Amino acid sequence: MSYVVPGERGSVTVTPSALAQLVVQAAESVSGADVRRGRRRLEIEVGDGGARVRLELSARYGLVLPRLARTVQERVADALATMCGVEVDAIDVSVEAVE
Repeated sequence: MSYVVPGERGSVTVTPSALAQLVVQAAESVSGADVRRGRRRLEIEVGDGGARVRLELSARYGLVLPRLARTVQERVADALATMCGVEVDAIDVSVEAVE
């Protein structure tokens, strides 16, 4: 679903693929986190000014997994708020692999 921001001079539409790229880049900006490729599961729901994100990660061996997941949640929430003006209701992170 596209995210539409209405304005005085028209609207701005952020496509699902742009939202997905934003979330992936924010998540992967955390050292040791990679959004799973191939079987990648990334869901973004935006509605009524709020967003819910579900994503699967692989993590580098030796990292504290809950700390990594919390940092990913913070980065993704910050990116969506800063770049799209979206309040984040929830970001569900699942660590599916350790490499």
